[in-house]
Amino acid sequence: MNPDVRRELMPRGEVLRLIGVLDGMKAKLLDAAEQWQLLDDTGNVPAAPVYADLIQHAAAAQDLSRDVVRMAADFARSPHSTTRVGRAVLAHLATAATLSSNAPPRFAETAETALSLAGNPITNRYQANSMVLDHATARAYLRRTSESLGAAATELNNHLGLHQFFPTPSRQQSPAPPAPGPDARQR
Repeated sequence: MNPDVRRELMPRGEVLRLIGVLDGMKAKLLDAAEQWQLLDDTGNVPAAPVYADLIQHAAAAQDLSRDVVRMAADFARSPHSTTRVGRAVLAHLATAATLSSNAPPRFAETAETALSLAGNPITNRYQANSMVLDHATARAYLRRTSESLGAAATELNNHLGLHQFFPTPSRQQSPAPPAPGPDARQR
């Protein structure tokens, strides 16, 4: 195979580590999107949504987003980000960073709206609908972030397939060291 392809290979251990990190982060985001519910068991907005719970969604989403952004920044600084697969992974990580950054403000808006629910039924209905939309949008951002991280992991999994064409030589297969040159004392 082409020696340029071999140079583009990321070390197998690094690829496996990155896949593990991406899969872990993906699971956290999906779990948050599933667990953080606004609606009650009947599918309605609770009469008195709890601000503390809703603002906690914003705080936790901010932490998740920080982790995603940091992961994208770390990968962007790595020498692997300039390879073909690295550019594809970085594109997915950039999308994930952008999407994850949009979730916390939506969760915060949901919490703010919960505080402003007034006694007016018409205003309440409008505000409740606004809360549902903001919360659902924030959760959708988390799910889409997870999908982008999954796409990055898929790129890396596909990259692992190239490793079978370029096996790492074992110590037994390593070429013998070059024969020593003429000794200066023998001259």
